[in-house]
Amino acid sequence: MDKIIKLEGRQEAQSLFGNADENAKAIEKEFGVRLVLRGGHLKLSGTAAKVKKAEGAIDYLLEALRAGQGEIGNADLYSLLKNFGRAPKKTPSPEMSAVTNSLAGKTIGPKTPGQRDYVEAIRKHDIVFGIGPAGTGKTYLAMACAVESLKKQEVRRLILTRPALEAGESLGFLPGDMYEKISPYLRPLYDALYDMMDAERIEKYLETGTIEVAPLAYMRGRTLNDAFIILDEAQNCTAEQMKMFLTRLGFDSRAVITGDITQSDLPDGKPIGLLQAQDILKDIEGIKFNYFTGQDVVRHALVQRIIEAYDKAIRAKSA
Repeated sequence: MDKIIKLEGRQEAQSLFGNADENAKAIEKEFGVRLVLRGGHLKLSGTAAKVKKAEGAIDYLLEALRAGQGEIGNADLYSLLKNFGRAPKKTPSPEMSAVTNSLAGKTIGPKTPGQRDYVEAIRKHDIVFGIGPAGTGKTYLAMACAVESLKKQEVRRLILTRPALEAGESLGFLPGDMYEKISPYLRPLYDALYDMMDAERIEKYLETGTIEVAPLAYMRGRTLNDAFIILDEAQNCTAEQMKMFLTRLGFDSRAVITGDITQSDLPDGKPIGLLQAQDILKDIEGIKFNYFTGQDVVRHALVQRIIEAYDKAIRAKSA
């Protein structure tokens, strides 16, 4: 069976096929079909069932491109193919798909239904919790929303913070002054920031306080007005730290709290602030909890399988 799909120009065909036709080869392998591009038409060949399934996936990829996805890289292709069966019936608008642009000019936006819900929640609520496994874009998408809010002058500053506690390590045994000690813990926030803004502007903003990156302990006693605040790795917050952070929110500010409750480094027996917040704040108007699953992972395919294997083991142990 053959099926013809009309494309909207050479650029769309190039974005769909990818560099050196990598995307086309991946689609052929995934669905067991053959793709041939001639002019502005794409021909799919294979059995009726395989062609129908591949057509649905390609239509979904084209919807993403036409909604502002831009180029489709390997990670994008994997996540889009994985989630096309879960896609909403309505095609996402460009405003929903695109959050901001990377320094390289690539569109940054949600790639799964769970990520779309998360971005929408950030736009509509003053406090949003993003809870789920590694690789689901919790921090990266929150950072994209924060950078875009600063660009649009919706806020005057960005405040990025994490608890300085990881894998049982102690800051006291690390070399250097306080800033040198905490720098490794804050590196993921800097990495995301440098993806979205040029280094010169970031350095200027850091000097003037427009962007502040600091450990959670530095938030105590402050009132944060007119700011977009991101608390990352919140599973390492104690109950007291979580309450302290949430009560820092000032006028015209919003906060996003991200974490993975399965990876807390708090000592055994120490209450996890993120878990307590779920119970206490779940019915508070203006606060939104978003939960990610392995289906929202946009890293290497093995990451999703690893997460699912661990989840299965935990369930078996608790049964």
